[in-house]
Amino acid sequence: MKLTINKTGLFLLLFTTMAILCSSFWGCKKDPIAPIVPIDTIDSIKPFVRLLENETIQSKIFNRELNYEVLLPENYDKSTDSYPVVYLLHGFGDNQTSWTKYGLIKYYSDLYASEIVPMIFVMPQGFNTYYVNRYDGSVPYMDFFTTELVPAIDSIYRTKKDKTQRAVMGFSMGGYGALILPVKNPDIFSIGVPLSMSFRTDEQYLAEPQDVFNNQWGLIFGGFGTSGTSRLTDYFKDYSPFYFFNQSDLSQYSGLHIFMDCGDDEESLSVTNGALHNLMRDTEIPHEYRVRNGAHSWDYWHKSLHEALNFISDGFEGVNYPENPEPVSIGTPIAPEKYTLENLNGTELQIGIFKPSTYDSDANLYPVIFFIHDYQGSTRSENAIKIISLLNNNMLTGKIPNSLIVEIPEVSNEITSSIFTNIIVQINTNYRIVADKKGRVLIGNGIGGTDVCSLIPDFKNIFNGCFLFDAKLNADVQAVADTYYYIDLTDKSDNYQGNYNLYLNLREKGNSHEYRIRQGTSSLQSNLNGLNESMNYLSAKLKNL
Repeated sequence: MKLTINKTGLFLLLFTTMAILCSSFWGCKKDPIAPIVPIDTIDSIKPFVRLLENETIQSKIFNRELNYEVLLPENYDKSTDSYPVVYLLHGFGDNQTSWTKYGLIKYYSDLYASEIVPMIFVMPQGFNTYYVNRYDGSVPYMDFFTTELVPAIDSIYRTKKDKTQRAVMGFSMGGYGALILPVKNPDIFSIGVPLSMSFRTDEQYLAEPQDVFNNQWGLIFGGFGTSGTSRLTDYFKDYSPFYFFNQSDLSQYSGLHIFMDCGDDEESLSVTNGALHNLMRDTEIPHEYRVRNGAHSWDYWHKSLHEALNFISDGFEGVNYPENPEPVSIGTPIAPEKYTLENLNGTELQIGIFKPSTYDSDANLYPVIFFIHDYQGSTRSENAIKIISLLNNNMLTGKIPNSLIVEIPEVSNEITSSIFTNIIVQINTNYRIVADKKGRVLIGNGIGGTDVCSLIPDFKNIFNGCFLFDAKLNADVQAVADTYYYIDLTDKSDNYQGNYNLYLNLREKGNSHEYRIRQGTSSLQSNLNGLNESMNYLSAKLKNL
């Protein structure tokens, strides 16, 4: 008799045989059989990816796909929360990958994650549009951004769909976008952070070489091929902050939160951004402004991100950004008796003297700091001890050389050239200090800074440099050729115009200089913060470097 086994029978036979073998040889336990997962389900189970690098949006306006990248918060996949959105804009000639490849936004947002609220970062492809519609309507990029990109992001990701929860930050051309998008669309964005914003004052615009003007500006704002005032088209004026922030009614901008940052070594943009800061101060448009050491580079912008992200985060939370930074510590105060007063020969003026700890135990010649001290609103000795303590503690830690400090009181522009000559003669006679200008610096704050600028022409061969802190300078102040200047003030200082003009004059004359604008209001503490930040430069001048 022939045995016939069909496919089903064969399968059962094999399965039974394998089961018997397993039981006999390995003593297998009867574990539950895992469910079979369909292949299409397996393909859909993917690890969470925070950085989405190849996203596209189909634009009806452009009739094509446009690229963008997205960085999601770390725990986006583990929550159902909605998040605020920061649109990150790239510069001229760059693309949507700039903020991830070079800006390292994932690294920096994670680095400061404990200080800021979780947020979604969107990096769109902006071409060379300056993030506005072209004047003739041929490239309506701002329309795409506001009517297609933002709604698409809100539909795809869990976003907080409110203007107070949207910010724009960008560098260079993107810096202009970070200003113009909130300005022109305050119902969509409330926060703008321009970093080294690329734009031009009227004077700069008219001076642009023809090829640069045509390719970078004329195509967008009109006036292609023109020169002179014909370049200043109505469309340009409508999109220039030097016009729309210079009106009698600025109420439409009252809800905006703006943070600008630009390096003092920028080829031309520090001039543009400084002029805009001054205009916004003149018209009382609230904003933050920073100038630090640096130029048009990611090294500079990376250092901007700590404060910029905190500013954005505070805006999302509806918190007012602090007027002043954390105060620098002066360290251990000097004993009051270490600050001594002595009469200036032939006058009633008393100058303050501080000798470093090693002065009486050796025979060395010492560098000397002449400090013209504006102590209005406080007491002279209290202020002087704080300033000298800060300097002394930097001497003790080796940040600056051990130096003699000569404190000269100033409250009413009384330090004339003849008085200052007497001071120098008396110090040269009575103390061991370095000869000539080597290792001698002149510092002034407030009115003392005014004195420094008026004295330095007569004493430029005696000092290795001058340091100004919130100096009260006239608009027509002039720099002395071949003299080093360190200029420091806060963005809320009333002395912004004179200090900015001195900075422009230094650039024009080619003087070695540093220019700083920091967070804060004018005060002794602000001067201490600025002085502390200047220590590396002060040290170099005291060492005659």
